[in-house]
Amino acid sequence: MIDFDSSAVFKLKPIEMDKVREDFHQFLIDDETIFAAFKTIRDQLVFTNKRIIAANVQGLTGSKVDYTSIPYSKIQAFSVETSGTLDLDCEIELYISELGKVKFEVKGSFDLLGFNRLISHYVLA
Repeated sequence: MIDFDSSAVFKLKPIEMDKVREDFHQFLIDDETIFAAFKTIRDQLVFTNKRIIAANVQGLTGSKVDYTSIPYSKIQAFSVETSGTLDLDCEIELYISELGKVKFEVKGSFDLLGFNRLISHYVLA
């Protein structure tokens, strides 16, 4: 569950852009594009060129969805940690004003260095 009010670690799996929830596209503004997408079992998280959007699917049927949007201007600091020999997950930590630290563990193949360049561009702009 992606709930930014808790200090939980979110274990994410990268997904292809064609697997992103269709409703995310309804939230995008002019010139906003998704550059990275992830999922948990039912929830999804996307990074756009303007913000982070999370879809927290709720209830047994999954018909209720909570959407959280965090603009990059609210990120005070961030870190990335590459995977190692025994620890195959890479990590992304964001320090968000009003929320604190949010940590994501990314499973599987993911271009963390390319992601770091993109997130650096948008956070530092």
